[in-house]
Amino acid sequence: MEFLSKIIDTLVHLSPQSMNDLAAYAGPWMYVVLFAILFAETGLVITPFLPGDSLLFAVGAVAAHPSSPINLPMTALLLIIAAILGDAVNYWIGYRVGPKVFTREDSWLLNRKHLLEAQRFYDQYGGKTIILARFVPIVRTFAPFVAGIGKMSYLRFAVFNVVGGAVWVLLFLVAGWWFGSHETVQKQFHYVILGIIAVSLLPVAIEFLRARLRGRRPEEALIEATTTLGEGE
Repeated sequence: MEFLSKIIDTLVHLSPQSMNDLAAYAGPWMYVVLFAILFAETGLVITPFLPGDSLLFAVGAVAAHPSSPINLPMTALLLIIAAILGDAVNYWIGYRVGPKVFTREDSWLLNRKHLLEAQRFYDQYGGKTIILARFVPIVRTFAPFVAGIGKMSYLRFAVFNVVGGAVWVLLFLVAGWWFGSHETVQKQFHYVILGIIAVSLLPVAIEFLRARLRGRRPEEALIEATTTLGEGE
């Protein structure tokens, strides 16, 4: 319980110092913890609240110091694998379970027409969406699930999953490593994390609000916002 409490406290107060403290406390188990968090954030629809971008940035920032207990190359490889496996599991959960729950015509969320819309959307824009979704919190967790529901070709999904997972992990790890050594970033780390989250959510928020202003219902606005982003408009 103490170990779990330490992990939760680190995630709530995410910073290079809290990551260092957890690494010192967990030892080699730190790599297992990081793998599990990233896998759950990308692989389980029920855990979209876990940190993704911010966690990667914080890990990179910690690894920037010569005395860091985190081996950056090994961590990068493990987290790329975690991100790819997470999306793959999420896809298959959607593929197997999704059609069974999307059966009603009168449900605002689990409506069969949304399943058909998802299938049409991923047939046309799927690959691009899987990569773009990596950089958008919550959507990142939901996108592979919907790809599975829409019966997107797994081979096509896998290619974009591998590319998107590798680019996403490396980009934020390297960004954290590059900027994390700067004193200003260290002192204002919480603001940096909030900025990363805000920038990541901004595109979807803008498109969602635009759709709502056009009179779309919430679920329709979400689909339209995702479609617009997928088309690159």
